[in-house]
Amino acid sequence: MTKNERLRMLAETLREQSVLRLREAATLLDVSEMTVRRDIAASPGVFTYLGGYIVRTSDVPNHTINPGYTIDEEKDHFAQAKVEASATAVRLVTDNETIFIDCGTTLTSFARMIPAELHLTVVCYSLNVAEILRRKSNVRMILLGGVYAPSSDSFASEESIETVRRMGINKAFMSAGGVDEMRGVTCWNFHEVAIKQAAMASAVEKHLVIDTSKMGKVKAVRFSQLSDFDSLITERGQALRPLTT
Repeated sequence: MTKNERLRMLAETLREQSVLRLREAATLLDVSEMTVRRDIAASPGVFTYLGGYIVRTSDVPNHTINPGYTIDEEKDHFAQAKVEASATAVRLVTDNETIFIDCGTTLTSFARMIPAELHLTVVCYSLNVAEILRRKSNVRMILLGGVYAPSSDSFASEESIETVRRMGINKAFMSAGGVDEMRGVTCWNFHEVAIKQAAMASAVEKHLVIDTSKMGKVKAVRFSQLSDFDSLITERGQALRPLTT
């Protein structure tokens, strides 16, 4: 079956049942999951991922498709606030822990601030964080792989999600594009949701690290509620449970 034939069959199937899991798509098309991922990545105007499922782009409301976030554009926004939030968060890290660092510009500051003398295992899935960590001689880095997403400089794959689910993580430091008390904690990119949720499920402690410009904002897709975190850390300091905005 050619690529065009696979795409046509996928489109016809989605017209009938609206959503399809990656594994189901691979079985339907009799190819590997990696081949399906490549087909989807090559057809961004036709297909997208929504909450772990493949959907037709035309079936998703315009306001939920990532309309404007890129990591390069975001990195200079509220830069000092991100540094101050990261400085508070990094004080929670202790020697010989396993931690998870989410993607996003705030947590690059966090990664830079990890003290050189700390011996850590750090799980991450973004290149910008990995580039910082690889220069820290006492950090054992686990970089999760998969299909590369340029908008967030990160990777996504089913295998990475399963890896994180099997791990014991002491602390997960999470990022977000929006935090709203009623609508929850949201991000721009659908591919981030499953890995964020897996990391939070595996972690003993979960800390949300953002600048206050994210408060009251709602982005494309929700991955948790604010009450799921042990603390909210901003440039104003650390707020412990019960969390309020």
